[in-house]
Amino acid sequence: MTSAPLAARLDIPSGPLFFPVTAYGPDGSVDLDTYRTHVRRGVEAGAAAVFACCGTGEFHALTPEEFEACVRVAVEAAEGRVPVVAGAGYGTALAVRYARLAESAGADGLLAMPPYLVVAGQEGLLRHYRELAAATALPVIVYQRDNAVFTPETVVELARTDGIIGLKDGLGDLDLMQRVISAVRCEVPGDFLYFNGLPTAEQTQLAYRALGVTLYSSAVFCFAPEIALAFHQALRNGDDSVVEKLLDGFYRPFVELRAQGRGYAVALVKAGVRLRGLDVGEVRPPLHEPTGDHVKQLAEVIERGYALLEEAK
Repeated sequence: MTSAPLAARLDIPSGPLFFPVTAYGPDGSVDLDTYRTHVRRGVEAGAAAVFACCGTGEFHALTPEEFEACVRVAVEAAEGRVPVVAGAGYGTALAVRYARLAESAGADGLLAMPPYLVVAGQEGLLRHYRELAAATALPVIVYQRDNAVFTPETVVELARTDGIIGLKDGLGDLDLMQRVISAVRCEVPGDFLYFNGLPTAEQTQLAYRALGVTLYSSAVFCFAPEIALAFHQALRNGDDSVVEKLLDGFYRPFVELRAQGRGYAVALVKAGVRLRGLDVGEVRPPLHEPTGDHVKQLAEVIERGYALLEEAK
């Protein structure tokens, strides 16, 4: 396996990038059958790729055995129709272990999340991601956020590293992103992929698109794929009227509700999946469930979003 096929498959997004939630049963154990259904429905709905066991999928809460089982099920559910990218994180040794588990489960690539807890310098971060990239044949997308923030010079070195194909930005510093994109364009021949990885990325995608970043994660796709697809298509087609209606009537209210609780970037999404008819269980600690009132407000936001789709027809 080389990095070229995955990069080529991601380079022209046919739809949103799908970050499925991880399903748990009533006893709290991973529910692989429900997870398989969730992933399959997302692929059939038009996802361009499946990012399994990443942030929305509660990577932090999964044991290595659960992680491998979920990635394997995601690969089976995708049936080769779209690529499956798996999360990898913690310290270097554990990140390598998760990477190898993902490779054995059939994943097409890795999303390398920030190292656990430590605030490292650029030299240490570069070594961490290079060791991870060298550990398997899987191409790697590096996730910038929290304690893993890179200078343009470091991203140039990441782009020069065999196996590293892109940068997902969860920081939101557009000045830094512009300098990163410019530096890599000037110093490294060939294509390097960039992703908008902010929570509810649709809310900021107009700004990222102006930088040339067309790839973005969509947590909304988990529970309202029709809305996420309509937004993605409107962006691609330059239909600003639909984009603005969905931003004003659905995405902004959803983001404002998401801001009402810590961990709601995951917990509220999972509640949305349940509201739409698939019982994926609750989030695992240390995350907590949304309040009943917030779930009620979420149902109203979702209803409003679908009403906007009907109006746009």
